[in-house]
Amino acid sequence: MYTFLVVLLLAAAALAQTSVTSSAPEANPSQPTAAAAADSNRLTIPAGSQIPISLTQAISTKNAREGDAVYAQTTFPFVIDDRVVVPSGTYIQGKISSVKRAGHGHGRAEILMHFTTLIFPTGYTVMLPASVENTPGAEKQSVKDSEGTVQEDSDTGKRVEDAAKGGAVGTMAGATAGGLSTGSLNGARVGAGAGAAAGIAWALLKRGPDVRLEVGTSIQMEVQRAITLDATRITMASNRQ
Repeated sequence: MYTFLVVLLLAAAALAQTSVTSSAPEANPSQPTAAAAADSNRLTIPAGSQIPISLTQAISTKNAREGDAVYAQTTFPFVIDDRVVVPSGTYIQGKISSVKRAGHGHGRAEILMHFTTLIFPTGYTVMLPASVENTPGAEKQSVKDSEGTVQEDSDTGKRVEDAAKGGAVGTMAGATAGGLSTGSLNGARVGAGAGAAAGIAWALLKRGPDVRLEVGTSIQMEVQRAITLDATRITMASNRQ
């Protein structure tokens, strides 16, 4: 009798376990898990991506200083897989890393800037490691190296022309002064030579032109390191496009 009761209890327990298991809801493979949903909201801007922007303030090597802020805006939506990742009108903030003015008679003006922050229209802010890849909106400046240094184009031809003009003016002035002081043709010749040399030296030793990037200057910004974004925080901005 005791053995029969033990068997009966074991059978009842097995039946209860089977009932609990069969009543548990089956997993629906069509419903994404929380982890999968989170992954779908993560967007990545790959390193090397180029985004067109425009300056919202002028920059010049004449008065810029290392550490000064740089402000710009994106001018066209940046899209990945048919999805707007960075909408047009997103603010870009950066800073000037170094400034070099042209020397007297040698060297060209240069300025190096880096972009540090993306500020979406929603207020979502992301740290941004980016540099200048190209300056298609600048007529007299070009990018010198992979760091993104913007350099003033060579003005050698203009300086030679100025030197010639300076030499001509100096020749006339020197000849006049030499002739008046000595009252002779020889004096005029000596004065002309000295005047020409002075005029050429003045023209060649002038400081070269500064790099000047006007408001609205188009710049091709290059992302230096992959950036991960939260899509839920830029959705509102994307819907405005």
